[in-house]
Amino acid sequence: MSLDSAVKKGGKFLNPIPTNAGGFGKLIPILWEYMNNKAEVVPKQALGPFKTNTSVYKKPPASGLRITWVGHSSLLIEIDGTRILTDPVWSERASFSSHIGPKRFFEPPLRLNELPALDAVLISHDHYDHLDENTIRHFAGTKMQFFCSLGVSQHLEKWGINNSYVTEVDWGDSVMIGKDCVLTATPARHFSGRGLINRNETLWSSFVIKGPKHNIFFGADSGWFPGFKEIGDTFGPFDLTMLEIGAYGKNWPDIHMGPDHAANAHLALRGKLMMPIHWGTFNLALHAWDEPIEKLLQFAKERKIKLFIPEPGKPTEVKTALNSEWWKQKSEV
Repeated sequence: MSLDSAVKKGGKFLNPIPTNAGGFGKLIPILWEYMNNKAEVVPKQALGPFKTNTSVYKKPPASGLRITWVGHSSLLIEIDGTRILTDPVWSERASFSSHIGPKRFFEPPLRLNELPALDAVLISHDHYDHLDENTIRHFAGTKMQFFCSLGVSQHLEKWGINNSYVTEVDWGDSVMIGKDCVLTATPARHFSGRGLINRNETLWSSFVIKGPKHNIFFGADSGWFPGFKEIGDTFGPFDLTMLEIGAYGKNWPDIHMGPDHAANAHLALRGKLMMPIHWGTFNLALHAWDEPIEKLLQFAKERKIKLFIPEPGKPTEVKTALNSEWWKQKSEV
């Protein structure tokens, strides 16, 4: 394992270490488990509604670092004067269709036209729960700067984003966002593709985001691999790690971490605060919808990890440990 550029074989990108991404061989056991699943994969009671007080964005965060969690892996990051939107998904479903597929547990807490002025949109990979056509089309015809993994620009350009405003990055590449924010693409253990026949033709990445004062890590989607320690040794320590804890399963252990390995990744990265992402928004696995966060709370206590868990849609400065327990709140609907 190293922080070298991604490697291709036969036109397909390879993971940093050998990885089983599931596929057709796992289809029958997954279907069987799905048919016999008794877990509450969708909340019985509606969540939210959550609403963002957009007037907050009129003033920069006093600390220099503020996060608004829109849900799943969609975050509005304000770091030392730079605003970055990650993996924006505003559609009702994370799917190729507006009629079938995983449906949001709660509405986005702010509308796309309510977003404050952004410096960049960051796309980690091309899965439907990270790259949403309808959301991307909102930016068509604008001068919004996009940063994405290798190959992903083809989707953006198809949906109306001018290629002169798109920068593709390979693992190890560093680029500037604005005048003083450095974005570095780092390896992840996952896969890509928006259909059955085009797997791994585009790259998947995690990212180091470094401003003049703060240094943070956006993990996007990844299974556990030793590279987290190398990233931590090379680019850490991090003021905040944003790591996926949901959508794990026994039939695909290599491509999603779950709360246990995510906690280990945070420690390997030398993070100070850990923010769980990729949970509580879509039903993408067979575990109960709130199982990832409840298990993470347990692991964090055992491993002395400080968590940062803001309420969806609430712009929150990153200063110290925080647990809003938003998922336990009763719906107002």
